[in-house]
Amino acid sequence: MKTVVFALGATLALTTAAAAQQVCMTAAEMQSSLIDWYGERPTQGPSNDNTRLWVSDANGSWTLVRTLSDGNACVVGTGMDWVAGMDATEKVATIQARIEG
Repeated sequence: MKTVVFALGATLALTTAAAAQQVCMTAAEMQSSLIDWYGERPTQGPSNDNTRLWVSDANGSWTLVRTLSDGNACVVGTGMDWVAGMDATEKVATIQARIEG
């Protein structure tokens, strides 16, 4: 578990979605890591493609996570520019545009 958390931490330190390696773990481990280590909470339910934005109003971090059909979850993107009160749907659209662009 420490290795998984370290790997997530290393990936979250990258602020671009184009990380060389994608961090994946069980959805339960991902949720626990985001809550316990980064103080992030989900902003809304999963979207149509099973992505969910997790944010921390306290430190401004965000993590976009996609849950796969096999029960694993993967970090799609991360950043440090979340501001309390932002529109989560708009932020997800912006993040996905950067990933696809």
